[in-house]
Amino acid sequence: MSRHLRLNPALLKHGEILLTQLRSFAYPADGVLSRYFRENPKLGHGDRGFLAETVFAILRHLRSLEACCGESVTSRRLLLAGLIQQGRSVRELEGLLKGSEAEWLGQVKAFDLDTLSPAQRLDFPGWFHERLVRQYGAEETALLAAALNQPAPLDLRVNELKANRKEVLEQLAASGIPAQEGKWSPLAIRLEGKPALAKHPLFLGGAFEVQDEGSQLLGLLLAPKRGEMVADFCAGAGGKTLLLGALMRNTGRLYAFDVSEKRLANLKPRLARSGLSNVHPARIESERDAKVKRLAGKLDRVLVDAPCSGLGTLRRNPDLKWRQTPEAVIELQQKQGSILAAAATLLRPGGRLVYATCSLLDEENDQVVDAFLATHPDFQLIPVSEELERLGWLGQSERLQLLPHRDGTDGFYGALLERKKG
Repeated sequence: MSRHLRLNPALLKHGEILLTQLRSFAYPADGVLSRYFRENPKLGHGDRGFLAETVFAILRHLRSLEACCGESVTSRRLLLAGLIQQGRSVRELEGLLKGSEAEWLGQVKAFDLDTLSPAQRLDFPGWFHERLVRQYGAEETALLAAALNQPAPLDLRVNELKANRKEVLEQLAASGIPAQEGKWSPLAIRLEGKPALAKHPLFLGGAFEVQDEGSQLLGLLLAPKRGEMVADFCAGAGGKTLLLGALMRNTGRLYAFDVSEKRLANLKPRLARSGLSNVHPARIESERDAKVKRLAGKLDRVLVDAPCSGLGTLRRNPDLKWRQTPEAVIELQQKQGSILAAAATLLRPGGRLVYATCSLLDEENDQVVDAFLATHPDFQLIPVSEELERLGWLGQSERLQLLPHRDGTDGFYGALLERKKG
């Protein structure tokens, strides 16, 4: 989109102001963007698309662009350098340039990225790059970075209470929306491009929800059955809750717990579209809430999609790599351990729990699960391969770690735990 839109000084100025706001990293980038567009309602659809695409690309490549800009890094310079990196020519920008900017952009174009450190070249903070190299090795980290620095595709999850995947694909094709079956989830559809779906009859009728294919696999890993008692312990806006309810065929009882009233409120319209009546949203004060304690030992299955750094979702949220810190990860690890321990009390003997994050870091994943197992001898790890083989997935063994460059999904993690019988 950005390569074809004709630029003008006013649009460039909007980009500069937006980048200045984003570079404070005080708030999530998508929220900053939404607020800016609300405050500037005269911006057209094409202008908003250009601004969103351009500033997100700059956030993805911030470290290398800052290096290209030289000593004086301003939002305007970053914007111009970003446009060059995204395929604009200096000649295209000439009418918008001031003073010696054309000469400076020539230097930007000629900048040798091989002179940068690996972390700069891959556009990662030093601490994050170091941890990924320790976990995955330098070669895999470079492949991972290349994937994380691309925009994510748009995935849908078919709601089988309303339609099947074949029907949805046929109707999308009839609407002129190119799509294909997902690779791993039997409910997934991957779209080409980013079509507007909010007013599509299939969406309004609840036939599908937008959900990354990796996120779908976490619900399929928990595999709730008809008539069971299940909890989504950190439900948020309920994407996984809706999947669990559909897998239960709208039977049994599904609790959607969250500490945020606002997030649970966002679940309500989605719930209405879905046709589910077995979901019971409930706000809790903390993981030790009385509502949780009353259900101790009664549930068949629990999903713990724990609050995490979100560093597996950088394709969608590139600002997170600049907003997160090693200190925040340590705090999150403690919180994750506490939430997992509380959620585990809900299970009956033989009941199963999936601990999940959208992080790539051992500190939030294996270390949390290992610490839990070390202090809870009444729980055992079930290899995820046992559940995922029925989906035709043979690439994972004990625990699930999805990687964008390998699996084409966000960087989700999942471990399957079972409370021992007797």
